[in-house]
Amino acid sequence: MLLTAILTLLCILLLIRVYALERNLRLGAEQLKQRRQEGGGAPLRLAAPNRAAEKLMAEVNDLLKSGEEARADFRRREKILRQQIANVSHDLRTPLTSILGYLQLLESETLSEEQRREYLEIVESRAKVLQGLITSFYDLSRLEAGEYPIQRERVDLREVISELLAAFYDELEACFQVTVELPDDLSAVWGDRGALSRVYTNLIRNALEHGSGTLTISARQVPGGVETRFSNGGADLKRGELDHVFDRFFTSDQTRSGRNTGLGLAIVKALAGQMGGTVSAGLDGETFTVLLRWKI
Repeated sequence: MLLTAILTLLCILLLIRVYALERNLRLGAEQLKQRRQEGGGAPLRLAAPNRAAEKLMAEVNDLLKSGEEARADFRRREKILRQQIANVSHDLRTPLTSILGYLQLLESETLSEEQRREYLEIVESRAKVLQGLITSFYDLSRLEAGEYPIQRERVDLREVISELLAAFYDELEACFQVTVELPDDLSAVWGDRGALSRVYTNLIRNALEHGSGTLTISARQVPGGVETRFSNGGADLKRGELDHVFDRFFTSDQTRSGRNTGLGLAIVKALAGQMGGTVSAGLDGETFTVLLRWKI
């Protein structure tokens, strides 16, 4: 009799556990269906305590959370991609529209020779802008894919910057009050000469396009490396935008009224990283500064 009572009790307990497990699974299925219909929701919960079911439910909740994060990341990337495509289209369309417009004007038989030469020069300048944009898009894609050739060697940074300042002398003098501080005893840095020239060319062009008033270019020796600063006045940045200046297709000109995004700073960051350097940006009032550090 005692054995029968014990077996009966065990059967009852087993049935209770089976019922509780079935109830938990049924509730979990209903919650999953509701989450799918609503596109998200609270974590799945049990109707009654059950260690095995709790463990299963915890794993399911982790999977659901990972899926929601992946979907959110996909939506964020999709939004960024759409904006980038719009920006690229705008940047390419602006000089192309100008080229087509002046080519139509050149078809006129009433143009004087002087007007014809002027229009041809404008077409040529717009074509160079278009070529530069396409080159920038291509170079950035190669950099991000790790396909940009870098030949690291000892480079005289003072010589690189001085050559560029001479090349841009007329443009810089027309736009800025320029101050240059390049010590004669500056150590050579470890990098690719062509890539370093591209970095500082992009900084100069960025200053010419977005700055005004003053331009200060300096270099100094720091422990283990060389630090350079490019500071220009007239920055139209907001402090909240500072963290994004090295992002692809970033522009502080939200109306995009004829100004391209300038992939220049994104390329500066990518090239600096390829050569083992670091880059950061600062904003003091209307003075925008790009700080670069190179290993020696």
